[in-house]
Amino acid sequence: MKKTKKMILRQSLQNRIVHWGVAVSTFMLIASGMFQMPVSKRYMINELPLMAWSGDYHISLIIHYIGAFGLIFFVAFHLFFHIARAEFDIFPKKGDGVKSLKIIKAMLFGGVEPKSEKYLPEQRLAYFFIGLVLLLLIITGLIKTAKNLAGWNLSEGLYFWSAQLHNLGMILIILGIIGHLAAFIFKANRPLLRAMFSGKVDANYIKERHSLWEKGVKMADKE
Repeated sequence: MKKTKKMILRQSLQNRIVHWGVAVSTFMLIASGMFQMPVSKRYMINELPLMAWSGDYHISLIIHYIGAFGLIFFVAFHLFFHIARAEFDIFPKKGDGVKSLKIIKAMLFGGVEPKSEKYLPEQRLAYFFIGLVLLLLIITGLIKTAKNLAGWNLSEGLYFWSAQLHNLGMILIILGIIGHLAAFIFKANRPLLRAMFSGKVDANYIKERHSLWEKGVKMADKE
C-alpha cells in the first residue's frame, strides 16, 4: 500500500483569499487600463467573441474602478491584520540579497542551498518589490481619480507626474508578475505553488528546505 505524504499547512485560508484577491484585482486593473489606451480597438481585441465590451471606454473605466476598490481593500486588510499581529516573517531581512543569489546559483548549477525560514529570501524580496509597486499604483491612481472629482483642484504638474508614475508602475507590476511566475520554472520551487491553492506543502519539503521555520518543522515532526 502506497504511503500517503504528510502535508503541512503553510498558508492559511485568509492568506490565500488575500493573495488571490490581490491577483485578480491586479489583472483586472492591467487589462482595463490597457483597454482605455485604447489597445482593444487598435488590435481588434473587441472583435473577438465576448470581448466587444473591451472597446467601450466607459465599461473599461468601471472595471478599472472595481479592480482598484478590490486592490485597496485587500492591501489595506493585509497590512492592518499583519501589523496588528506583529507578523513580519514575509518582510525582507538583512542578507536576503546574498542568500537569494546563493539559492538561485544552487538551483541553476547544483549545490547546497542556505537554510531558509518559512519564506525564501527571494520571496521576501519579491514581496517587498511588488508591495511597493502596488502602493505606488494605489497612491497615483487615487491622485488621478481626484482630478475628476468636483471641488478638487490639482496642479497640472502633480497630475502629470502621477500619470507618468502610474504608467511606470503598470510596467513594473507586469515585470514583477512575470518574475514571480518564472520562479516556478525551477523544480525546487514548484511545491510552493500547491500552497497557494490548498495551503499545504509536503512535510519532508519543509524539513529539507525550510528547516529554520521552527513552527513548520515541529508540525512536520509531529506524529
